[in-house]
Amino acid sequence: MTVVTRFAPSPTGYLHLGHAFAALTAWRRARAAGGRFLLRLEDIDPGRCRAEYAAAIPEDLAWLGLDWDGDIRVQSAHLAEYQAVLAQLAGRGLVYPCFCTRADIAREVAASAAAPHGPDGAPLYPGTCRRLPDRRRAARLAAGEPHALRLDMARALSVVPARLRYEEEGERQVDCDPARFGDAVLARKDAPASYHLCVTHDDARQGVTLVTRGVDLKPATDLHRLLQALMGWPVPRYAHHALLTDPAGRRLAKRDHAATLRELRAAGTAPAELRDRLLPAGPPGAATPRAAPI
Repeated sequence: MTVVTRFAPSPTGYLHLGHAFAALTAWRRARAAGGRFLLRLEDIDPGRCRAEYAAAIPEDLAWLGLDWDGDIRVQSAHLAEYQAVLAQLAGRGLVYPCFCTRADIAREVAASAAAPHGPDGAPLYPGTCRRLPDRRRAARLAAGEPHALRLDMARALSVVPARLRYEEEGERQVDCDPARFGDAVLARKDAPASYHLCVTHDDARQGVTLVTRGVDLKPATDLHRLLQALMGWPVPRYAHHALLTDPAGRRLAKRDHAATLRELRAAGTAPAELRDRLLPAGPPGAATPRAAPI
């Protein structure tokens, strides 16, 4: 089977060293296997994504010495595809409109004696709008009230195999527990589709066979595996690598002003030296490396 990997950043800032490490990891895995490396822009959040950052991403990757196969997939150009998936799920009664604000949810969670929490530590949605009478829900929709779309987790789990698994490099099979996400949002009030839906759809649509990404996203794979089962999409292999950190052990992130590739280029950094510093070349087919402080 041809190895197809991808790098899929959101254009919410300039690429930094953590991005470069992730992109280089995926690129090397594809090239070492004679496979394909894809570039995708996950730009469906209109409040945070910027055109200047989207334009800079291919420029920065080319400076780093990375090439990609085929056209760059820009998610905002494919909104109709995501809407079609949501329509299919809605037709099967697997999603429902949620009119709650964050304040509404916080009040209901606060009133609960022991609200369950999701993988990120935040309280799970209490299911307020799932329990709305049909007539009341229809009236609010007819009035044009803003709403998100949530997955009815209990109903979704009732129509897929009881045991969901995926292949993780270094492990034989990983059992999934998507229920811990509760009724996850698949379309926000301010965005036409969620990361979870779009990334899973696009990996299937683009024929991605190996997903390399940070270990911080490993919990989300349980939810992605459920969407794959619901939609009949193929299941890629996964390789979750450690995150690049600073000398203090903190993850490199935009919000912490991690050094951007643009800044390094302006400072005269040599791309080849940076590549070797981030990810020393190893034998073809080598396991996904562990990230180290930089």
